[in-house]
Amino acid sequence: MLLLHCSQKLLSLYKSLARSIPESLKVYGSLYYINHGNPFNMEVLVDSWPEYQTVIIRPQKQEMTDDMDPYTNVYRVFSKEPQKLQEVLKNCGVINWKQMFQIQGCQESLGEEIKAIAFSKSVKVNYSKLLLYLTEHSPELKASTKSKPGSRREADHPDDGSESGDPNFKFSQLDVCHSALVNDNWDIGQNEKSLRYIQRCIQTLPAFCLQGPEGHPVTWATMDPSCEVGMAYTLDRYRSKGKLRQLLGHFMKYLRQENIPFYLSVLEENEKSRRAVEGSGFSVASCGWHQWICSPGK
Repeated sequence: MLLLHCSQKLLSLYKSLARSIPESLKVYGSLYYINHGNPFNMEVLVDSWPEYQTVIIRPQKQEMTDDMDPYTNVYRVFSKEPQKLQEVLKNCGVINWKQMFQIQGCQESLGEEIKAIAFSKSVKVNYSKLLLYLTEHSPELKASTKSKPGSRREADHPDDGSESGDPNFKFSQLDVCHSALVNDNWDIGQNEKSLRYIQRCIQTLPAFCLQGPEGHPVTWATMDPSCEVGMAYTLDRYRSKGKLRQLLGHFMKYLRQENIPFYLSVLEENEKSRRAVEGSGFSVASCGWHQWICSPGK
């Protein structure tokens, strides 16, 4: 695998991946942030250049110091030839199989290859599938150098505090002091590693909430290093009142203004979240959201 460093090559790859949306979304979104300050210190590997078949985005080595941190140890994969992925993953140095990590992608066909190589290395794999949601705006996003997500806190946010339809509620950016609240209500979080990850997301990436009468968040959503909107949650007493739908509408408006790609994923059986998401203008994509959590054998 080849490491791509040149900014022009990275921009060229970004434009190329846009033609493979939605299957390339995980890699496409990650590359967006690499091209805009690279706040999570990720790197890009391709099997060849300029003609490529497989792209893998992973954290730089200095980021993956905790062998048991699946929130940081994330590989995002897109392949034009999924049936050959096993050959790529066998390549020494592409994946650290001694760590606990996850692979994310929007191609179910990656699964058999991942499971095969994991089995050969005595690595346990837990697979999850969610519905992938896009708006009609998502596939049309083009490469942009205008926004600077790394300096999000210094950017102007003309919509902050704008009317939510109720004078007792207002939109606001999530602050890092809200990290514990987000972590406590994230079903795959609730531990110290997830808290550190959430703090970093809120500090460096877009994250919004709707504040209630007491001035505290009642519903919120963040973004991850691959441009996926997630961790969305509404406190019990404010559910079934359209608050999450209002928040997503505000969040989407901001992302469109900044020309930041976005998408999200929802469990198929989570009907309430699906209604909120679909009511905000999202539609189910032609492919799914896929995750393989890999744990080395003892």
